[in-house]
Amino acid sequence: MKPNWIRVKLPSGEKYHSLKTLSEGLQLNTVCQEARCPNIEECWNGGTATFMLMGDTCTRGCRFCHVKTGNPKGVLDLEEPRKIAQAIQELQLKYVVLTSVDRDDLPDGGASHFSRTVHEIKKINSEITVEALIPDFNADPKSLDTMLESGAEVLAQNMETVKRLTKKVRDHKSGYEKTLHVLEYFKTKKSSIVTKSSLMVGLGETEAEIFETMDDLRSIGVDILTLGQYLQPSKKQLPVECYVHPSYFEKLKDVGMKKGFRYVAAGPLVRSSYRAGEFFKWK
Repeated sequence: MKPNWIRVKLPSGEKYHSLKTLSEGLQLNTVCQEARCPNIEECWNGGTATFMLMGDTCTRGCRFCHVKTGNPKGVLDLEEPRKIAQAIQELQLKYVVLTSVDRDDLPDGGASHFSRTVHEIKKINSEITVEALIPDFNADPKSLDTMLESGAEVLAQNMETVKRLTKKVRDHKSGYEKTLHVLEYFKTKKSSIVTKSSLMVGLGETEAEIFETMDDLRSIGVDILTLGQYLQPSKKQLPVECYVHPSYFEKLKDVGMKKGFRYVAAGPLVRSSYRAGEFFKWK
């Protein structure tokens, strides 16, 4: 049974309903809905949304994720970048998170589509801050360079879990070292870029392993870290090993800041995109 600090009320509010209606009308996917994010009301009513590019079918099958797995066979909505920019303009969003399913069926993993979307957003308003939460693109330098040149202010790749649990939790095509490599590549090629990663707890990791992951991320200059409770989206995904008390998340936040992260968000319901724009207000 979930503890009381995990319970979330059903989403409502004017901004929430506006974004829901608009995204459905333009046939856009939001990771907020696809991944059943517990913060959907807070973020949407606060004017922040995370759009999921390149469809709702992922070519990988991570065992914590609710997004469906399959082969999209190269199908891509070429109008999607324009439609997302239109939605952002109508909703007057100031901070936008773009993420996507993995598209191993595309030659560049979808990096050029990602980049086009950023360009379309900047075209309507160059003041909008864009965070790109990307797949690993198989660590292909060309695809990673495409993202570096896209104009996104934040480039994120989620670690998801500690090294020992990676094979159990993530798809076999993904990897702990591969994610570190992607984040290090960005920082090495462009030191001014803000890099970010996220970690779930409650999957059976130890405190020492969490701290080790923090150290690995800091060693390659990652700026922002988010930590949240893993919640089982359905019976098809991995079960929760333990529910972590909110006070422990406060400890993790303090430890992360002491280790040198420029910003840490930690809490039971924190997800990688949670209050994503706060770093820029804070700094």
